[in-house]
Amino acid sequence: MLDITYESPKPKVIAGAKHDWELVIGMEVHAQIASEAKLFSGASTRFGAEPNANVAFVDAAMPGMLPVINEFCVEQAVRTGLGLKAEINLKSAFDRKNYFYPDLPQGYQISQLYEPIVGEGEVLVEMGEGVARKVRIERIHIEQDAGKSIHDMDPNMSFVDLNRTGVALMEIVSRPDIRGPEEAAAYVTKLRQILRYLGTCDGNMQNGNLRADVNVSICRPGQYELYEKSGDFSHLGTRCEIKNMNSMRFIQMAIDYEARRQIAIVEGGGTVDQETRLYDADKNETRSMRSKEEAHDYRYFPDPDLLPLEIEQAWVDDIAATLPVLPDALKARLMEMGLTDYDASVLTAEKENADYFLAVAEGRDGKTVANWVINELFGRLKKDEKGITDSPMTPAQLGGVIDLVAADTINGKMAKDLFEIVYSEGGDPAQIAEARGMKQVTDTGAIEKAVEEVMAANPAQVEKARENPKLAGWFVGQVMKATGGKANPKAVNQIIAAKLKG
Repeated sequence: MLDITYESPKPKVIAGAKHDWELVIGMEVHAQIASEAKLFSGASTRFGAEPNANVAFVDAAMPGMLPVINEFCVEQAVRTGLGLKAEINLKSAFDRKNYFYPDLPQGYQISQLYEPIVGEGEVLVEMGEGVARKVRIERIHIEQDAGKSIHDMDPNMSFVDLNRTGVALMEIVSRPDIRGPEEAAAYVTKLRQILRYLGTCDGNMQNGNLRADVNVSICRPGQYELYEKSGDFSHLGTRCEIKNMNSMRFIQMAIDYEARRQIAIVEGGGTVDQETRLYDADKNETRSMRSKEEAHDYRYFPDPDLLPLEIEQAWVDDIAATLPVLPDALKARLMEMGLTDYDASVLTAEKENADYFLAVAEGRDGKTVANWVINELFGRLKKDEKGITDSPMTPAQLGGVIDLVAADTINGKMAKDLFEIVYSEGGDPAQIAEARGMKQVTDTGAIEKAVEEVMAANPAQVEKARENPKLAGWFVGQVMKATGGKANPKAVNQIIAAKLKG
């Protein structure tokens, strides 16, 4: 297990205000379920298709078309709940959330208000080395996505693309446990990481597959503690919801702006209206979208076309048995292999990074492998603007380079040269080292001869080195240069030390 201290919330206090104010933040993260078919139809979920190409009759709300639940989407939601240590509800139900919008052909969204499939869980958010915060999950429910209205193709008309209509979403609702912009971004980052490890959402924020609604309110110091003790939301300020945030940076900027806006209103003698707002990244400001609706405004009622969803505990247990090692447990495992907190965090940030590292580390020293993966491979990939999945060097090839160093077949400098050759040209590292004469000289006789020649040519430097042994490094460099960098550095150091003593 990781050695972590779980801290109480450290509220973000806004500078420049007349009084001290604290932030209270809750989040509703919409994660598109990783499924090739939609929630209630067999239509494709492929991103980038021609407009209205991925639309079944039920998605378009054609008369007489009835929804049929996608069992795999249910399984993915259960898997997510288990990954977040949440309660799985064996009975849940679907409700209709009624509202009119052009990209919602049915005139309602099928969601789960009263009986969600997943209950309370938690996300552990690291806020520094060895320090974490626990953010409580209130619920996860399944719902269908709406389509997309397009307003920039014609000056006089708007268009509707129904490709996203009916795509399965998980809405992951947190308690108002988040206390600052940085923590909010860290929470979404950690949640995204877990979902990607589970394989239940690809986390692609650019495509809209993961987006967050951020509820922001302010309160005076001590009020949050009263809320925690009583559960009474009246101790917290009026919240405003910022819709559809799809960038960690913009989440932080929007929260900071919205908090300052609310403080200015309250300190100016006004009251904050509960409403839904949008964030304008170009102007770095939030603006009103609509007054905040309550549940009754949507006239929720049980969907008459869908029976209650009943699942068996045995099925849930079978899903639990297939869960992968999740980030926190994997990080602990890597640190047991001798990696630092930083190295383990970098390597587990993305599942693909962790998979690559583990493939290379099999049977090898973990710290050595981590240094090569993080410093050499990641550095080279960043230079080429590539990700680990696009790496031209396989785990077997990188492992081959590391093995040659461990066997004293090549030295560190040669290894970096060999790394570059294999990365750029491919091939077997051992065969390349043999064919290009890259093996280091381990013949102590040959090395001793080179040392003697360098010393004979530099008698004054020899005397200085005998008076100050720290100067012996100069001779190491000269011998390595004389041997074309092929001499075994360890042997060179040992022979030079012996010669200087003699």
